[in-house]
Amino acid sequence: MAGAEQYLKPEVIRTVARLDLRARFIVEGFLAGLHASPYHGFSVEFSEHRRYTQGDDPKDIDWLVYAKTDRYYVKKYQAETNITGYLLMDLSESMAYTYRQELTKFDYTICLAAALAYLMIHQQDPVGLIAFDEKIRHSLPAHSKRTQLGNILALLAKAKPRGLTEVAQNLRRTAAMIRHRSLLMIFSDLLTDPDPVIESLHLLRHAGHDVIVFHVLDEAEVSFPFDGMVDLKDPETGENVVIDAAGMRADYQDAVGELRDRYRRECLSMGCDYVGLDTSLPFDKALVEYLVQRRARF
Repeated sequence: MAGAEQYLKPEVIRTVARLDLRARFIVEGFLAGLHASPYHGFSVEFSEHRRYTQGDDPKDIDWLVYAKTDRYYVKKYQAETNITGYLLMDLSESMAYTYRQELTKFDYTICLAAALAYLMIHQQDPVGLIAFDEKIRHSLPAHSKRTQLGNILALLAKAKPRGLTEVAQNLRRTAAMIRHRSLLMIFSDLLTDPDPVIESLHLLRHAGHDVIVFHVLDEAEVSFPFDGMVDLKDPETGENVVIDAAGMRADYQDAVGELRDRYRRECLSMGCDYVGLDTSLPFDKALVEYLVQRRARF
C-alpha cells in the first residue's frame, strides 16, 4: 500500500515517463489510500446507490445501507449509474510555469486529467476532452470504450501550453457544444479577470451541467518564496516588472488568497465544486472531489 500511495506525490510521479503509467499509478495509489482512510468503501459501497428523494418509492430503500449510515439510499437503475464527463484543459502559456517544483502547472493538470480519464473509463463512464487557449484547439466527444483512454492520453501528451487564453469565452463555447447534462471538470490557473469566468460558470450551471473547478497554481504562486529585488515576467504578455519581494509578499499573498476565496464563494453559491490546488500537493485531493461529485449527482 505504501508503495502505491507514493505515486500520489508529484515529485515521484515526475520520474514516470509514460502518461498512461502516470495515470494508472496515481489511481492505484489513490484507491490504496481509500482503503486506509475514512473514505473506505466510499466509491464501492455507494456506487450503485443514490440518496432517497421525495417521490422515490420507499420500497426501493436499501435498509442495510440505512443501518450503516443512518441515511436513506435507494438502489440505482443501470441507466442512472453512468455519468458523462468532459475534461476542460487550459493551454495558456502561464500553465507552463514552475519555480522550484518538479512539475509545471500544466504537467500537474495533465496528470490529474489523465488519472480522472483512467478512473472514468474503468467505471464505464463516458469521458471527453476539450483543450483551449484563445480558442478551442482540441475536442474529443465523450465515449466509454477502452480505446477512448488511449485517444485522450495521446492528445494530452501532445498538448503544449502557449500564448494567451480566453477562459470565459471558451466556457461559453463549451456550453453551446455540449447539449446533454454532463460533469465538466475545468483545469486552469484562472490568471485572468474573474468576472467573465464567473459569469460563464453561471451559464454552464444554467445549462444543467455539474461543474468542478480545479484551480491549479504553482506552489511559488501561493507561498511567494522570493527575496530581494525580483524581476517577474508575465508569461502570456511578456511584460517585466521589478519588485521588492519582502515589501510585496503580504499584499501579494492577500491578493491570491482573496482570488481563491472569491472563486470558492461564487462556486458554492451557484452549486459548483471548487478545488484549490498547488503543484506541491498530492493528487488524491482532486480525485476525492471527483468521487464526491459523482456520488452527490444522483
